[in-house]
Amino acid sequence: MTNSKNIGNRKINNNKFKDEIIQLSHGDGGIKTGELINNLLLKYFGNEILNKLEDSAVLNCSRKKIAYTTDSFVVNPIFFPGGDIGKLSICGTINDLVTTGCTPLAISLSFILEESFPVSDFKKILLSTKNVLDETGLNIVTGDTKVVEKGSADKIFINTSGIGLVGNSIDISPRKIKVGDKILINGDIAEHGTAVLICRKEFNFKTNIVSDCAPLSSLVNNMTAASKNIHALRDATRGGLASILFELARASKTNINIYEDKISVKREVLGICEFLGLDPLYIANEGKMVAFVDRRDADKILQSMKKNKYGKDSQIIGEVTEKGKGLVILNTKLGTKRVLDLHYSEQLPRIC
Repeated sequence: MTNSKNIGNRKINNNKFKDEIIQLSHGDGGIKTGELINNLLLKYFGNEILNKLEDSAVLNCSRKKIAYTTDSFVVNPIFFPGGDIGKLSICGTINDLVTTGCTPLAISLSFILEESFPVSDFKKILLSTKNVLDETGLNIVTGDTKVVEKGSADKIFINTSGIGLVGNSIDISPRKIKVGDKILINGDIAEHGTAVLICRKEFNFKTNIVSDCAPLSSLVNNMTAASKNIHALRDATRGGLASILFELARASKTNINIYEDKISVKREVLGICEFLGLDPLYIANEGKMVAFVDRRDADKILQSMKKNKYGKDSQIIGEVTEKGKGLVILNTKLGTKRVLDLHYSEQLPRIC
């Protein structure tokens, strides 16, 4: 959690963090940096590995396959209904990891803080981050903190990395997708992007929409326990469900059919999208896992998903129909067919 090698063993006697705003000195490797690390960050994330404050964490991974991911989070605003940038960063990292079917092992967490950022807001972000870690049993094992001058960033940016262990019997990849596979998703779509949108200053919507931001490691664990015939997993974040399906269809050189009446969108979410001319199929989610599974095990996997708190509304929404050029065809409620494609640009920037 430091950007300076010479303060790793420096202990700060006063265990309270008294500053009310982030200052440039909190990132210069001196006394203030030590106070930030020892009296604030370790308060939320301290554990046997992180407390060593070494430049690299040493983890005993045994002789297994390792999954590794990294991501950065710049969401605007940093607080939104159902979460904040801290919760989002950990959930996003976990969900990227478990698309491999791995068991997450450890996470790194790094902050870029803007001078004058309120410490009270930073504490809220740290607490929500800690709550996800507590739920999943994961630890932050290394990290870094930088502070930049006021006006050089937008409050706070977060960078994470995550590693996990992949069992020898697990082989989940888009190359495994085959004709006949069923496509599953664990609930309603477009909630995260819409939740972030409605709390931006240019809008004044009064709704009950909240982000679906959630860690899906327990859901994927239930799925892999139910069947080894899971061919591909992908969390439908930026670009939404449609973009993920298009990406997987193209990667596997298959054509896909999905069914509009099986894809659930909450009425309020749909109303906002229709009012603003947005397509919910292309709006970001942060708690939705798309699975391509062997058709023979689809019902068994679906039932395992429904038993998880993050999968109660899971549905089979489509299937892989044939080898092809990566077409994704939406069968609409009106009985027509619509070929989906990638959008040229993100409908909603800075969603994660």
